[in-house]
Amino acid sequence: MAGNQKKRRWPDEEKRSICFQTTAPGVSVAQVARRYAMNANLIFKWLKDERYAPDADAVPEEPDPVFLPVEVEVATSPVLALATAPAGRFEIELSNGHRVSVEGGFDADMLARLLKGLLS
Repeated sequence: MAGNQKKRRWPDEEKRSICFQTTAPGVSVAQVARRYAMNANLIFKWLKDERYAPDADAVPEEPDPVFLPVEVEVATSPVLALATAPAGRFEIELSNGHRVSVEGGFDADMLARLLKGLLS
């Protein structure tokens, strides 16, 4: 190990807890490893050890998908039109005359900042 870092020691109960977290639906070993600032390979090693691996009975089942209620509000905004174009592309026409065309993949946050800048 580089520098003056000391090897961390993990109590057995904490190892079991960390291993159990990898069984949650949609959670990867890498995500759990980042949460504890550790290498994912160490968790994989623990998972192979029967002392720390979660019991098959303890593994939570994935819940059935459910629909959540959604309310849509139409607010007045400076956007005049949102035109649909070929798949993967759309256009936004603003009241100040600017038009934004977006094609393919895009960063929603970046687009929101761009629109905010155009409207100010």
